[in-house]
Amino acid sequence: MQIHPTAIVSKKAKLADDIIVGPYAIITDNIEIGSGTKIGAHCLIDGNTKIGKNCQVFTGAVVGSQPQDLKYKGEESFLEIGDNNIIREYCTLNPGTGEGGVTRVGSGNLLMAYSHIAHDCIVGDNCAIANNGTLAGHVTIEDKAVVGGLVAIHQFVRIGKLSIIGGCSKVVQDIPPFSTCDGHPTRVYGLNLIGLRRNNIPKDSIQALNHAFKILFNSGLTAKHALERMDKEIKPTQETMYLADFVKSSQRGVCRSCRTTQD
Repeated sequence: MQIHPTAIVSKKAKLADDIIVGPYAIITDNIEIGSGTKIGAHCLIDGNTKIGKNCQVFTGAVVGSQPQDLKYKGEESFLEIGDNNIIREYCTLNPGTGEGGVTRVGSGNLLMAYSHIAHDCIVGDNCAIANNGTLAGHVTIEDKAVVGGLVAIHQFVRIGKLSIIGGCSKVVQDIPPFSTCDGHPTRVYGLNLIGLRRNNIPKDSIQALNHAFKILFNSGLTAKHALERMDKEIKPTQETMYLADFVKSSQRGVCRSCRTTQD
């Protein structure tokens, strides 16, 4: 264990034998940090926080400080971070709010400088949040999603897997999986074809998704009627069924297309 002499580390913290802690970092009592993780200079690891293996936390990040929520009255809440995450300079990650509330970040994620993960958020695996990406409370980001720089995401919004959101976008409704979205407010521009191909999604499924997107986002139909038309016209694939289930279960509504033309 390499702990810089200027770091302040609680003896109650549960730390793997091979972690590295940089100058002036602070690690408080109820912390658990896994093997191979590096904590940079001037970081604060606070609250009831668990960080997995082989993570890198860069200079000035504040991980686990109390949630920025006026309802929070000091209840015991938690922050859980998986393995192989990169948390760049001055990111802020808050625990859940309310008794037993949990914020969860999966594994293999890249959080670029000044990103903010608010209370009760759920971030999946292998996601990227670019500089100053901001998640309000209770946001869910599914696996392999990409959030551009300076994007602001409203509370309780879901970001579908393998979607990508352009920089400076304002997200107030759910982002459908497999989509490319941008705007203020955000609109669907089409499929995330590069992401689909990189993840070896079969060609026939990509073609089915393309047909589904035309029906859902470019036909002028309501979501209910578009889903009914999808059932009639499209041979189901794993991806089209996932898309349909995502739309059906949306609580805030799914953002619509930038186009207004009919099929």
